[in-house]
Amino acid sequence: MSVPTEGKKSKPEPHQRVPHSKPPFTVGTLKKAIPPHCFKRSIPRSFSYVFLDLAIASFFYYIATNYIPALPHPLPYLAWTLYTIVQGCVLTGVWVIAHECGHHAFSDHQWLDDTVGLVLHSALLVPYFSWKYSHRRHHSNTGSLERDEVFVPKQKTGLSPWAKYLNNPPGRILMLTVQFTLGWPLYLLFNVSGRPYNRFACHFDPNSPIYSDRERAQILISDAGVLAIVYGLYRLVLAKGLSWAFCVYGGPLLVVNGFLVLITYLQHTHPALPHYDSSEWDWLRGALATVDRDYGILNKVFHNITDTHVAHHLFSTMPHYHAMEATKAIKPILGDYYQFDGTPFYKAAWREAKECIYVEADGNEKDKGVFWYNNKI
Repeated sequence: MSVPTEGKKSKPEPHQRVPHSKPPFTVGTLKKAIPPHCFKRSIPRSFSYVFLDLAIASFFYYIATNYIPALPHPLPYLAWTLYTIVQGCVLTGVWVIAHECGHHAFSDHQWLDDTVGLVLHSALLVPYFSWKYSHRRHHSNTGSLERDEVFVPKQKTGLSPWAKYLNNPPGRILMLTVQFTLGWPLYLLFNVSGRPYNRFACHFDPNSPIYSDRERAQILISDAGVLAIVYGLYRLVLAKGLSWAFCVYGGPLLVVNGFLVLITYLQHTHPALPHYDSSEWDWLRGALATVDRDYGILNKVFHNITDTHVAHHLFSTMPHYHAMEATKAIKPILGDYYQFDGTPFYKAAWREAKECIYVEADGNEKDKGVFWYNNKI
């Protein structure tokens, strides 16, 4: 390691790019390295995480509703803020389990996975089947500039006219604030940051171009699930008041939505990660164009979706409680193709917003179908 000259600040080294050539291993090679039990799904064990998360969420709800109102002013404001953050983290774990149901990683029975996933996701205002199918296409096309479904980076020629005005600290604060508060509903409703389609795309529309004909009926089931919860919230507001409903449910839901966008954003946005056009893309290289992150204690709260994402993209039907063991097993084979960044997530979000504005090819004729993040506008 070089020692910086005294009195001068050392410049951070550029990120080492992940290899973009075809890897010397196959999915089969990786699967053989993973202990067979890691692919086994256990109904009792999967439900244990559901019950534990719901029990913790119920405990926080009981404490908040019974004790916070009795606190002297202005302590309730601080207590409700703390409740919002903590409860939002717990419910993000519930969201992750429902996401696992969508991958058929909860049990060996598809009907059970869909039932649990529909109930849990609807409770968090997520259209279960709608997102299940669009997310499946994301896993089938990760890293493809033409066919990926979410957080598809723009090329420099596709940047909006005001991009250069947002390329500064106030602009990044505004962009990140909007992204983490409104990003999730904007994606579901208007496909913001999603794959471009030739007509209007919406996760609540059964006729959306996102879905095939055989999937459209289940989109209506998802809509019914969300509408049932919305109606329940309406009755709750009439009975308890808007402020009570927001403190108990709305605030934590905003935290869930924010973490969902943050986690997904940081999993697929990193200066070291490539994207590919159709001339270069293949499934394995696309699946490897992801990064594991470290959220500290929240890794456990979020059922390790944060620090085992590479393994998840390679084997999405593997239950989360085996993903750490699987990651450890495949890392020696992946070598430089495995990307981990231990930067605290709040620092990483700021850095990626600064450095990852668009993608472009290096100009090398040999690798003209490989695109890397850049920020020079």
